[in-house]
Amino acid sequence: MSMPLAWQKRGDAKPDLSHMTKPQAQSIVLGIESSCDEMAAAIIRGNRDVVASVVHGQDDVHRPYGGVVPELASRDHVRAISQVVDLTFERAGLSLKDLTGIAVTAGPGLVGSLLVGLSFGKALAYRLGVPVVGVHHLLGHLTAAELSAPDLVRPYIGLVVSGGHTAFYRVEETGAPALLGETRDDAAGEAFDKVAKLLGLGFPGGPAVSAAAREGDSKAVAFPRPMLKNPGLALSYSGLKTAVSIEVEKRGGKDALSEQEVADIAASFEAAATDVLVVKARRAINAEGLSSLAVVGGVAANRRLREEMERAGKKHDFDVTFPPIALCTDNAAMIAAAGARMLAEGCADALDLNAFSRVPLGQTPWRAPADASV
Repeated sequence: MSMPLAWQKRGDAKPDLSHMTKPQAQSIVLGIESSCDEMAAAIIRGNRDVVASVVHGQDDVHRPYGGVVPELASRDHVRAISQVVDLTFERAGLSLKDLTGIAVTAGPGLVGSLLVGLSFGKALAYRLGVPVVGVHHLLGHLTAAELSAPDLVRPYIGLVVSGGHTAFYRVEETGAPALLGETRDDAAGEAFDKVAKLLGLGFPGGPAVSAAAREGDSKAVAFPRPMLKNPGLALSYSGLKTAVSIEVEKRGGKDALSEQEVADIAASFEAAATDVLVVKARRAINAEGLSSLAVVGGVAANRRLREEMERAGKKHDFDVTFPPIALCTDNAAMIAAAGARMLAEGCADALDLNAFSRVPLGQTPWRAPADASV
């Protein structure tokens, strides 16, 4: 007897995406995302109409270890994928024969996790005789912004900020997004997870730190703003994480901290982490001569980052787009949308499509060179 999945325990997890625009075409694409610890499937009609979206998380699996355990993640994906895809079709009111294509994350990510979704997608494409396309995970995140904001017009600055990535891109009408600057060490989301562990706040770290920070004073501890005075758009979060560790040890360790001290340290860290992103975002906008910014990825769900970035946009006259929370964390709607666009442009992959743990955005080693710019 199988264990209940996360979405079964928390009820209907389909996000409210009713505000999105109507489809531009009648293609029906299944998206599969399994790059880390979420197993997700979604069906999109055209390239904007999200018919159904299901995300199965693994917080309960990884919580005892304070972080994602790759082997456990891939094993849970194997157990969950058929049920997640079946539920997606059930919610969509569609059958397999309705599909015109399949999009699946090919990288970057945990190879074991990626291979589960990739193998399932390729097998299903072979069975149905429909094209399959591998999607870069970060392209999916950037597409999430366009999916939820039809008025977001290219070119724009894309800030991907998540557990594994923190980088600025220039997103043009055609071609791959151009990297403008990225973290030199830890990603912002990784720093949130590590700080949560230092403070004894549990897993996942981002929401835990944010919740604690609501009760704290963001000026209680003068944490550094790494790389803020350095020219350019490079980022760094390793030193900030270390500063939090030193502060905790100075106060006798996490077990000696009062509830208010935990809240104050969390709030002060959150302020430092997000302040750098806001300043660097303004710098990117000015340097590239653009007026639109899209902030995507799991950390884009952070309340303070949203408030401060939107405040900066109003003050300095640039538009800021955040996807709805359901599209910030890993999901398959963004993969389906990116894949639908690629398939509409004639881009598809062979069934020897493979997974890649590390691959820069703009590079698609799984695809023939002639299609690499899509």
